[in-house]
Amino acid sequence: MSFFTSQCEVVLKTSFKIGELVVSPPVLSAPMAGYTNYAHREMLRRLGGVGLISTEMASARAFVCMGRRDGEEPARLWGVREEPRPLLVQIWDNSPETLAELGGKLAHEFRVSVVDLNFGCPAPAIAKRSESGSFLLRDPEKVGKIVERVVSACAPVPVTAKIRLGVTRDMINACDVAQAVEGAGGAALTVHGRTAKQMYSGVADWDEIAKVSDFLKSIPLVGNGDIRTAQEAIDRLENYPISGVMIGRAGIDRPWIFREIAQILRGETPDPEPTPREQRDLLLSHYDLVVERFGVELGVKQMRKVACHYSKGIRGARTFRDHIGRVKTGEEFLRVVAEEYCVDDSDEDRSDVPAV
Repeated sequence: MSFFTSQCEVVLKTSFKIGELVVSPPVLSAPMAGYTNYAHREMLRRLGGVGLISTEMASARAFVCMGRRDGEEPARLWGVREEPRPLLVQIWDNSPETLAELGGKLAHEFRVSVVDLNFGCPAPAIAKRSESGSFLLRDPEKVGKIVERVVSACAPVPVTAKIRLGVTRDMINACDVAQAVEGAGGAALTVHGRTAKQMYSGVADWDEIAKVSDFLKSIPLVGNGDIRTAQEAIDRLENYPISGVMIGRAGIDRPWIFREIAQILRGETPDPEPTPREQRDLLLSHYDLVVERFGVELGVKQMRKVACHYSKGIRGARTFRDHIGRVKTGEEFLRVVAEEYCVDDSDEDRSDVPAV
């Protein structure tokens, strides 16, 4: 329970707006490189419950260079032109000009719903070698210049930003960055409750996220980090001064978590956890979409890690992950799923399944 609960009346939030876009329910899927491609997004749509679905983050420089050279589009924008809206596309770079060029294309040619700027990724390839992502938190003024340039290029499509608390615990400056984003015309801000140095270790600090709200005048604040269950999402919405929540890793492990949250917000009893057989069917549908786009060889490589996430919580998960992680062909993939993914639907009570 946050100390913020005692300072404000608890109101269960059911929607919020990013510019003119209504996000209902107030739950977003997080951009996650290597995971939140079109296949994952399609599975989320089939399950329901996501107020705003996010793509993988796309390199603005790669997109611009490819387009100028041969008109190709990066694989990370698979499906973006045609898939249902609303849809948020996240982009990264450190050049205002390059980001504005891609942002403008996404807004006016692809007609996406929201263009999101990544100022939070701590991966060395982005933050260190490319001096992008969380590296830019060191310079709120530059963040503001980037946002201003991209907002101008995308108008009237809203531009948002995702950040972390700061680079290190000694350099927490999310409030300064938040003011820079809003002052430059940003339409919403998502804050992940860790520093860049933490990567994904430790615990997300939601009290630090909440402090940012005092420095925003009118745009919505979205909280992100360590939401593992539907009830935890509800608790964050009830007890912190945020407009919405963004869910990352839990949405990869349990993509039906969004449906559960939406049902609770509507005052409904959530549907039961999908049975192992239903989970396996979801995994196979996901596999079909990936293979259709990338072919069997590359599709199997991508699906090995996805299958490991789907298996969390099932009986025999360790053995399954060990075997699925080494398959090389489509036949091997399908055989391991058929033979080792637990499908005992009679096991209604899975409370005794060990954590994995």
